[in-house]
Amino acid sequence: MKEVDVIIIGSGQGGVPLAVELAEKGKEIVIIERSSWGGSCVNYGCTPSKSFLASAHAAHEVNHVDMLGIGTSRKVHFPKVMDRVRKIIDEWSDGVKERLSHPNLELIPATASFQDARVVEAGDQHYTAEKIVINTGKSPFIPPITGIENAPYLTYESFWEMEDQPDRLLILGGGYTGVELGQGMARLGTETHILERNDRIIHREEERVSDVITEALEEDGVTFHFETSVNRISRSSGAYQLETKKGETIHGDALLVATGRKPNTEALQPEASGVDVDDKGHIQVDDQFQTSCPGIYAIGDVIGQPAFTHVSWEDYRRLLSIFNGGDRKQGDRTLAYAFFTSPQVGKAGLSLEQAQGKGIKAESETLPLNQVARAIEVGKTRGFYRMVVDQDTDQILGGTLVGPEAAELVHVLIAHIQHGATWHDLDQSMHIHPAYAEALPTLARKFKRK
Repeated sequence: MKEVDVIIIGSGQGGVPLAVELAEKGKEIVIIERSSWGGSCVNYGCTPSKSFLASAHAAHEVNHVDMLGIGTSRKVHFPKVMDRVRKIIDEWSDGVKERLSHPNLELIPATASFQDARVVEAGDQHYTAEKIVINTGKSPFIPPITGIENAPYLTYESFWEMEDQPDRLLILGGGYTGVELGQGMARLGTETHILERNDRIIHREEERVSDVITEALEEDGVTFHFETSVNRISRSSGAYQLETKKGETIHGDALLVATGRKPNTEALQPEASGVDVDDKGHIQVDDQFQTSCPGIYAIGDVIGQPAFTHVSWEDYRRLLSIFNGGDRKQGDRTLAYAFFTSPQVGKAGLSLEQAQGKGIKAESETLPLNQVARAIEVGKTRGFYRMVVDQDTDQILGGTLVGPEAAELVHVLIAHIQHGATWHDLDQSMHIHPAYAEALPTLARKFKRK
């Protein structure tokens, strides 16, 4: 058995910087990865999806510039689109391995499993350490639908391997993955159908967000099947048939399963080290990431947190501080995220419903994008900006932005929320005209009129 200072299981966006920084401080580190170096973000998530969407959104822009008085059209070369995506994946994954090149770092390409308290098996070797960090992330959840095992399907992991563009794509699930990839495929020319068991897509978001994104995707040609569950999947002569509980049969040439994610803990055998998991398999931790086994920590979405790269990366900074005697805690920063449909959605802090659910006397104001000068000038007025404040203190609690570059613009709100600013502070800011951000002080002034 080999003893080291720290064992890190998983090379995601929390585990890699933690391993590098500890190694640079002289610690002997083992990092174990069963799949591709770099984890989900680099290989299956942010990097490939946003590279893919860059092509899809560019194709849309080129073919819809007539509203600006320009006439042109270009042909989509799907194999080139996907080849570019795969090249970026390879470059970034190789970059992670290069970053992990350090004499104090041992890279183990194997599946890790606990054998005893703080004893990990990987390959043909056993390792033990005073500290172990679990950063194993999640993988696609495949629903138990009759026939699905005999119908080759895509997930967000295998989607990037496609060489040929399908004429008709069926997507199970209208969450973030389903709507991003669905819009992307529709904009590249594939007839796209999204089957969602709820009455709206991205149903965890505010209803107005769902409405705007639905309208945008329908304009791109996406067909939605709401409140639809699939009873059976079959495939013959290369075609898929999905039989729904409503008695419909929906046909397609390719199938993408985007019905959620499950924690990667089964092969890990956490119970062998006394690490508790919930009924879904998420590692259970306290507010400083320690599990029920002293010395074993877990970070990222494997503990049930929102599955965002920046959350996992911030976990690395939190945990490093904790290892150094600091008092950082899970959730000690404003949660914010975005998804990259067109229009984009950026979210920071609390929604009105979430704030009121915490017992806060909160109110919100909304500014439609068709009242924003920049949006009118570029011809992109679909969307809105919404801000939530505490009525007693005027403190900004959260915001939802739907529109062009919302993923960039939302950082204005993140900074204000993080530092306890009020709507008065935003009102008094002088923002540049004519920029999208100019609308945020305008939004703040709506509270003054109240």
